[in-house]
Amino acid sequence: MKKTILLLILLTGMIFHGYGRERIDGGVNDYKNSIKLTFLSWISGSTKVSYERALPQARQSSELCASWIGAGRDKYQNNPKGFTVRYGHKFFFKDHDEKSLQGWYLRPEAIYSYYNYDCNSSGNRELADMGALLGTAGYQLVYNRFLADFWIGAGYAFGHPSETKYHHGFELWHWLGKTNDHLAMSFSIRLGLCF
Repeated sequence: MKKTILLLILLTGMIFHGYGRERIDGGVNDYKNSIKLTFLSWISGSTKVSYERALPQARQSSELCASWIGAGRDKYQNNPKGFTVRYGHKFFFKDHDEKSLQGWYLRPEAIYSYYNYDCNSSGNRELADMGALLGTAGYQLVYNRFLADFWIGAGYAFGHPSETKYHHGFELWHWLGKTNDHLAMSFSIRLGLCF
């Protein structure tokens, strides 16, 4: 599965070679699109793929991410099956001569996670159906065609949580002896290609 996804990313990059790019001062290519994988997502029970499109006149971008829950190593060993979708809109803090997809940013985003899993406490198959509204802050670096995206965020969650509090896109607060099913947190690294 991992090899297939990597092959698709490479093929997409080759097909769209030169599409959606402009030159900025100094002759550097300024790509407007990227496709990314969430780094190490497959060792937490899912595979996450994202597409981002720059809106350069506004120094913003739109990003859509899909996650296939169950396509990866399940760290809780509860056999999850389902999906997560998320949409984020990035507001970059940068100068006009920087690359469209590079720089520090703030991103409000909406996430929906839906999956069923083997519940350890009941022994039955249970449903986790959660949504979250998050505010994230991060930095995105572009080097030639390669891109690295780092962020951390928090916000409000609602729905029916899983017993692990992990929803393959965000996690609910369950540390320091306290649990809060309405406080969602997210942090990650995405790696990808620009085109």
